[in-house]
Amino acid sequence: MGRFVTAVISLFILVAFALSGDAGNARPKFPPDESLIVPSLTLTDEQFLKGKTADGVSVTLTGELRFPNWDEELPAVVILHGNSGPVSSIGARWSALLNKMGIATFRLDSFGGRGVVNLSIDQSQLSFVTRFYDVYRAVDVLAAHPRIDPSRIAVLGYSSGGTSALYTGLSRFQKLHGPTKTRIAAHVAFYGACNIQFIDELDVADAPIREFHGSADNQTLAAPCRDYITRLHAAGKDAVMNEYPGAHHGFDAPDSVPSSMSQTSRNCQRREEDGKIVNVATNKPFTSNDACMELGSTERYDKAAAEAAQAAVKQLLTEVFRLN
Repeated sequence: MGRFVTAVISLFILVAFALSGDAGNARPKFPPDESLIVPSLTLTDEQFLKGKTADGVSVTLTGELRFPNWDEELPAVVILHGNSGPVSSIGARWSALLNKMGIATFRLDSFGGRGVVNLSIDQSQLSFVTRFYDVYRAVDVLAAHPRIDPSRIAVLGYSSGGTSALYTGLSRFQKLHGPTKTRIAAHVAFYGACNIQFIDELDVADAPIREFHGSADNQTLAAPCRDYITRLHAAGKDAVMNEYPGAHHGFDAPDSVPSSMSQTSRNCQRREEDGKIVNVATNKPFTSNDACMELGSTERYDKAAAEAAQAAVKQLLTEVFRLN
């Protein structure tokens, strides 16, 4: 009965706008987009990997929830930004594309609540695994939203956000920290870093995993992702990598430009060991000051690759979300 009353009131509001003297002007969007609060924790590598969340520092994150139109129980995608933060145009473009499909989008900001502006030139400001925890908490917030269908929530990330989208599928991480109100329906990763070997990395949740990468990417190399996805597939998991010949980092963003100052761990081999991320070459805890860290990468838009990736994402989410 409550939803019926809400629907009648909403219809009345829309009709009132249509009959008003301003009917010739653009009507305000209904429902309006929302800014949501996501309670999370800032964790060290060890705190996340060993599940020591009691030692974490509480933080309040925010994100922008955009609706395609008025409706209830919409599917939703959490969009995860890269090291340059939520200001990148890539997130906005994906949000607009998904909204056109009838999917709500939630652009999570993992930086603002922590006082971080940009990690591109100094990645020591925030452990990348703490962002995995952010993803799970954002999914919980969406699952509790009255207009979102909790059974149809996926994650999509690019660059370091792609790393988060990919590895939040690990069963061990989900058991330690995962969503308490639902399960993630799909993990969609764009050119994340895969040169990290986590314990039990082939044990992933029962959800599609899709990796999108340019073969010429010199920020996050395609080869480690190709190897990881191949091993997941061989283990019987629903994991597929879409690799685009000649495409670079940021191939889906028309305003992508080369960056000479961005840190890259492309030549750093890392593994998880006793609650730490270890540099394989030194057998010591990995830091952003390690000798393997380099500066500079090529970022370039590739129209053909972008359109092919968009089509693949549309097909995946149409199936996963059971869209008409």
